[in-house]
Amino acid sequence: MIGRLHTFVYDCPDPERLAGFYSELLGRPVTLRDEGWVVIGDREQWPVLAFQAVEGLKEPRWPDPERPQQAHMDIWVEDIDTAEQRVLEMGATLLRTEENGTGVWFRVYSDPAGHPFCLEYEAR
Repeated sequence: MIGRLHTFVYDCPDPERLAGFYSELLGRPVTLRDEGWVVIGDREQWPVLAFQAVEGLKEPRWPDPERPQQAHMDIWVEDIDTAEQRVLEMGATLLRTEENGTGVWFRVYSDPAGHPFCLEYEAR
């Protein structure tokens, strides 16, 4: 191993808003606020998520190759319908639902800044 993941950083127009979205989604508290930079998660227990202000950001449009996703997170949930309701209330947008061939399903969403993420669950 060369190293370990310390921080996963999202560029975004509004770090406070996006940090609030992921803080609620993942149950991780906001632990640092600095000018144009917000971190969620325990900085003593890596990894943390950070959100960095970028002026004029051209948001991703999944699955558009002209504006690629750049990165995404898969988040395992037990109750997909309840999880979906919550993320939609928080400002997410449903993009697609798909199955990976092994009984695991993904619902692909974009967060309020346009970054894609997946809620993953096992179909019953």
